[in-house]
Amino acid sequence: MINAKLQQLVDELPADQPKRSLYVATNLTDLHLEPSFVSELLSQMTNGSRLDVLSEREKWALVRSEDGYLGWAYRPYLGDAPPPRATHIITAPSPAIYRPDTRPPESLSRLVAGTRIEVIKLDHDCAHVRLCGEMLPGGWVPRQFLRPLDLLPLEPDRARQQMIEDARLFRGVYYLWGGGSAWGIDCSGLAQLIHRLSGYAIPRDADMQFEAAPRAATEPFRPGDLLFFGGDQGASDKRKITHVGISTGGWNMIHSSRFHNGVYEDDVQSREHLRTTFVGARKFFDD
Repeated sequence: MINAKLQQLVDELPADQPKRSLYVATNLTDLHLEPSFVSELLSQMTNGSRLDVLSEREKWALVRSEDGYLGWAYRPYLGDAPPPRATHIITAPSPAIYRPDTRPPESLSRLVAGTRIEVIKLDHDCAHVRLCGEMLPGGWVPRQFLRPLDLLPLEPDRARQQMIEDARLFRGVYYLWGGGSAWGIDCSGLAQLIHRLSGYAIPRDADMQFEAAPRAATEPFRPGDLLFFGGDQGASDKRKITHVGISTGGWNMIHSSRFHNGVYEDDVQSREHLRTTFVGARKFFDD
């Protein structure tokens, strides 16, 4: 759910506010509740992501991301120049960028899964990539960690299989509220990222995903179906959605949870706290 405090702040902005966009120039940029690094982390954006600027305060910008999320981003980590034309998406959790003229190759920086990049040259099993902004060096990435964008979205049956393969690469990544990468990730961040790697755009938060999914999934659940869990019923007699996992088939799922402090697999029926809080399943595939 988009933070009510930030939404109110946006609602109070002048209607004739000048519109402009900035682009993430680092490998990963946080969105915070307040213009401060110690404020609550809400979400994270990868290199080249477009952020629409709504207001500015000293070194911070109140922005809206491409998926509609609001937050404060550190202005020095953003650039004016749009990214190069993306041709591929990074699929490995956190691959290094290398310079090829040293033996062994020297690591210059790292990217994170979900980053869209431009491949400007292929050489055997490596790809020379160009990134957004001048804060990150250009360099070479192993070709096996790239997925061509012109193959996306994957057909539903292939996407379901690929999502589980991708999600299992993140096993052991620790739980981070608001995180969306291999450097820390929460439950809905994992679901959003894994869909993105197969070419499907879904909302950021679990409750938003539950409401936005166009179809209910029914038993037996298929790989890639999303399983949702909730807390106590509210005044509307509906449980508030608080957690989401990705079915690997049936009641088995992979998810990022505080219980495990990270990404692991569980059998919903064998864990009481999951079995008793299950609300329903949804899917973003037309199959």
